[in-house]
Amino acid sequence: MEPLTDERQRCVRFDLDVRPRARAYRFCDHLGNAVHHFDVAAAHEDLVLTAESVAEVFERPPLPESLPECAWAEIDRTVESGEHWDYLHESRFIQSTPALRELSRALDISRRGDPLTCLKRLNQDLYDWFEYAPNSTKVDSPIDDALERRAGVCQDFAHIMVTLVREMGIPARYVSGYLHHGHEDHDRSQEDASHAWVECLLPELGWVGFDPTNALLVNDRHIRIASGRDYADVPPTRGVFKGDAKTELSVAVRVAPGPKPAPPDEAEQELSRGTAPEVARAHARAIQQQQQQQQ
Repeated sequence: MEPLTDERQRCVRFDLDVRPRARAYRFCDHLGNAVHHFDVAAAHEDLVLTAESVAEVFERPPLPESLPECAWAEIDRTVESGEHWDYLHESRFIQSTPALRELSRALDISRRGDPLTCLKRLNQDLYDWFEYAPNSTKVDSPIDDALERRAGVCQDFAHIMVTLVREMGIPARYVSGYLHHGHEDHDRSQEDASHAWVECLLPELGWVGFDPTNALLVNDRHIRIASGRDYADVPPTRGVFKGDAKTELSVAVRVAPGPKPAPPDEAEQELSRGTAPEVARAHARAIQQQQQQQQ
């Protein structure tokens, strides 16, 4: 639930309130995402998690209209190193199925033109092909459910696009976060829910975000929380309980603009320059500084 801090955005403040009261321990996973772990040992009937964040999202530089066609060869050279193996192969929710291959043929998905133009076209095609239908699938639904209905939610749009992009040999990852909906925006996704989109690795541009749910290129309205191979790597909550009881989950999300935050201190500036381990160490120093200031 904690926004990422990197070259695209800065987590200015994050508070997590757990009821019944419990101490949450923070660490970074192997993907560079913030994880908060806690235990509630006493018997309880309700568990309430309230996460409040202030994030500064930077305006993305405009993308070029296209890339040279030789960019396909650059992508192939990049993936030969094996560094992005996880973002090129199947995972729990990223599976090539007969229904997906049928969609690929229907949309004529192939290495046509240059990679950026190809991905822009796919982003729009998925928006046009599928209806956005809240509650039509579940968090653990396979992509075939959305493919058969030609309808789904942002998680389904992202999983389908990631699968198709990886089959073209482009590293792609699933991103979980939030989208700020302005009065002038015409987004299909819900305002009171988390959001998901796709990032693809392209020569000279790095990771580029595509939002097939809303036919958008990711911009400063998208707040990144975590990224991974698919949803299984980045669920907002995951846990177990012991007892003989039924459960019911209720979720509410509110995203609103705020005043421009103060400039980052030296520790936070390291976050925008470092790799995942460096980010973890720098973030720990930033949190420690914030705690000392509050004491």
